[in-house]
Amino acid sequence: MLTRGRQLLRGARRHRHGHRHSPSSRAFGISARQRRDGLGYEGTIGNLKIGRDTRVVFQGFTGRQATANAKESIAWGTNIVGGVTPGKNTEHLGLPVLPSVREAMQKLKPHATGIYVAAHQAPAAIEEAIEAEVPLIVAVAEHIPVHDLLRSKSRLVGANSPGIISAVGRCRIGFQPLPCFMPGRVGIVAKSGTLSYEAVASTTRAGLGQSLCIGMGGDVLAGTRFVDALKIFEHDDDTEGIVLIGEIGGDAEMEAADWIKEYRKRSLNPKPISAVIGGVNVAPGRVMGHAGAFTLPGEPDALAKVKRLQDAGVTIVNHPAKFGEAMNALLGSSGRASSGAATTGASQRRGMHMMRRVRPTVQPPVSNFAFQKRNLYIRENLAFDLLRERGINASEYSGKGRKRMLAVGIDRANMSPCIIASPATNDQNPHAEAKKFPFDYIKGFEPSQTLVIAEHLQLGGTAKESLGKLINNLVSLYMQKEAFLLETSFVERLGDLKVVGAHFGFDDAAFRSTKRQGDIHALRRIEDEDAQEVEAEKDGIVYIKLAGDGNIGTLVNGAGLAMNTVDALADAGGKAANFLDTGGKATSETVKKSFQVILQDERVKVIFVNIFGGLTLGDMIANGVLLAFKELEMRLPVVVRIRGTNEAEGQKIIAESGLPLHAFDDFEEAAAKAIELADNRRHLSEAFFVASVNATIRYITVSDKALFLGLAMLACFMRLLVP
Repeated sequence: MLTRGRQLLRGARRHRHGHRHSPSSRAFGISARQRRDGLGYEGTIGNLKIGRDTRVVFQGFTGRQATANAKESIAWGTNIVGGVTPGKNTEHLGLPVLPSVREAMQKLKPHATGIYVAAHQAPAAIEEAIEAEVPLIVAVAEHIPVHDLLRSKSRLVGANSPGIISAVGRCRIGFQPLPCFMPGRVGIVAKSGTLSYEAVASTTRAGLGQSLCIGMGGDVLAGTRFVDALKIFEHDDDTEGIVLIGEIGGDAEMEAADWIKEYRKRSLNPKPISAVIGGVNVAPGRVMGHAGAFTLPGEPDALAKVKRLQDAGVTIVNHPAKFGEAMNALLGSSGRASSGAATTGASQRRGMHMMRRVRPTVQPPVSNFAFQKRNLYIRENLAFDLLRERGINASEYSGKGRKRMLAVGIDRANMSPCIIASPATNDQNPHAEAKKFPFDYIKGFEPSQTLVIAEHLQLGGTAKESLGKLINNLVSLYMQKEAFLLETSFVERLGDLKVVGAHFGFDDAAFRSTKRQGDIHALRRIEDEDAQEVEAEKDGIVYIKLAGDGNIGTLVNGAGLAMNTVDALADAGGKAANFLDTGGKATSETVKKSFQVILQDERVKVIFVNIFGGLTLGDMIANGVLLAFKELEMRLPVVVRIRGTNEAEGQKIIAESGLPLHAFDDFEEAAAKAIELADNRRHLSEAFFVASVNATIRYITVSDKALFLGLAMLACFMRLLVP
């Protein structure tokens, strides 16, 4: 094994899906030392195995967040040896503070760095750590501009990740809630922070505990993917069972399923694996809280990921609270829970359907221009204007000509931009034959790829020349304006190409963090958006109104947990009216604002509060619920489930409030109560309406037409008053 000081967690270009790539196109650079030693990505995965001896520094060490986190981590046992704050050479928390990562590397010899700086400073901090050759880089910040990461030559854990933590080795680089953890045998890798905390709490309650927990993160681009973590868990003696937590967006789960399938073939007694995938019931075309929780052309949906994992022998659950039960059963059947005889992987397969019944909810498509912040979609006519400014023929589809799809997007597996092309003519599924053609961000698109793309699009002779012009203009716009997706549909017209459809999305983080791309973000049209969603955004709340007849309002902290709440309610026979993420740092005031938003939806009959406390405190959420009841004069029943940090305090506040609140610890019990109350309110509303009409008819005569009309209108009005 190579020494940590000689292993920089950065990767070389890998060959995927049969494509050949240039050495730098993975967007992971290789240091001079790596080139000398022949190290690449595969040789540095071992840096993820942290423990008691891991020497940790914090970048942004003297900041408020880093200070609070460092105090907790040190008390827990993490070997923090100092930190970095530009321009300072002093002490903090009794530890040295140095002005640069390079100097910290020389004097403190860290194995890992945690980056605790603002999002717009994070790329530079990551690059500084890369240049200093710190072996492991952990970035917890969210909303790092996508193009900053595409330009970067870094390899890291994150971004938008809770970090990495060894419960066995008492080493935390991140902000995970420590009271939930217990040294044990289950390795966890997750896109979602809150879902990973739920999984930790569940395995702790089951007496299993955790070995190593790795946060892949929910950003568009992830420095560490599921397969990287699985390779660590495979050879880790502390890990006997594995939990994988995925969601919509990208193909990392599919890649993991393929790896697991091969692993189970080559291993005599494979470690059992259980998983949950969030986003089965997403709002089509929307970003579901996490920056990366959306589907680019050609990417699989949640159900496709579930099926691929099931086919690989993974046990799927529908809620992370079930991981403890599932892993206990799987470890027992594998022979890893006792001295009993080991069994083959077939025993895991026999139980793989016991935990989940996937029941997708079909919802009508929403407008292409509806969007949630962290990205910006612009009107099609404005997208046409951007193309016409670049000499591209663009106008509405006349109904003539075969439509094909061409886009510039992100190849998440390769951490690079790519061309996405599909010759499909079916408007219902234009991405059916979509294929990605990655290219290096720095070097740009290689013209030699044009002919290959033209052949895939099944284009005629002269149109191939026009294709090069369209691709070059789209790539130029993509780079200059920091887009994450420029999707077009086009037709051949007299040997030329005409764009007849455009769906353009731009990265909001670049504007929010550094005020870049102001001209593009001036194209935002508030009038195209849902008023309640815009109002919620002002308070840092991510709210998406779901289509259909959903009658349960959901209030959740964390995007992954919010997605899973909608899915798990559907599995139990309920219908969520909305997706709502208060954010990882929810306050009592945020909770009250969330209630206000939900109450504006007349379909809602009950509000389901599902909170798992990491940074969010259970007692704070409980006080927020009470605040909402008092100030908003609540008439709807509320079901509250509080778990995690300060859960006992939060549950006590709810129980002793004297208000008509229904408090639960178990998710299934809470969901069942919310569904029951929603159905009762609906039946009550219908019964009240019928009774009002009957009473009106009983006390009037045929000649009392005016009175009848007035009372009938009154009855209708009163029905509206009954939620």
